[in-house]
Amino acid sequence: CAAVLPQAARAGDGCEDIALPPQAVAAAADTALRVAAALDAADAPVAMISRVGTDLSTHGLVYSHAGFALRDHPDGRWTVVHLLNDCGTDRSALHAQGLVNFYADGLVRPDTRITWLRADLADALAAHLLALHERSTPRLHTPRYSVIARPGSGEYQNSTAWILETLALAEGRTRGIAVRDRASAWALADLQGFEPDTVHIAYRKRIVGGLFAANVAFTDHSLGTRLSGDYPVVTVRAILRWLARNGAIAQ
Repeated sequence: CAAVLPQAARAGDGCEDIALPPQAVAAAADTALRVAAALDAADAPVAMISRVGTDLSTHGLVYSHAGFALRDHPDGRWTVVHLLNDCGTDRSALHAQGLVNFYADGLVRPDTRITWLRADLADALAAHLLALHERSTPRLHTPRYSVIARPGSGEYQNSTAWILETLALAEGRTRGIAVRDRASAWALADLQGFEPDTVHIAYRKRIVGGLFAANVAFTDHSLGTRLSGDYPVVTVRAILRWLARNGAIAQ
């Protein structure tokens, strides 16, 4: 037998109702229970959790996607708020998921990382995430999606860029700096020394290998970048590096 989980959106993939074998559901549930127990033990209002949804080992990367696990979310304790690509199209949306669904999304490995934040930053981030439904709160979301969205791009966004910019908004609030939109969020992250990772995609691979999809926009980058094949991208690793550099990680 198998469990069928609806996949309304995925972090960069096409999607459909996927019949997961019992062992996959059990693995997702086991990971979710372990993460929930760790979150309960720390009892911070929010934490960043990272997963291995795509194999990025050829680029020297481990975690491909991240979300915010929010303790007091209206949908339930430790609901994950994150940005997902709509089924391989060029669109995205913000989603709130339970931990089991977060870890049942066709992961390459069940590895996960929990990042607890400095107390004042966690409080500011939790307050912002709880208020996302209010029009007065900036969602920092651009629906046009590209897996390799250029850092600071106003035209495209990917899941990790939303994480970075949301963290920058919260960091701004702890410092009395108003962040009202994506541009000012990126400006603050950049000012605080954020450095993207570089993902190499050879020009020949793009052309001969047919690397074209609705959710990959090469034209978001400069001609020089496209010719070199070295694309700057916001990654989970780059976000963790930036947080550590600014003393924002508690554990």
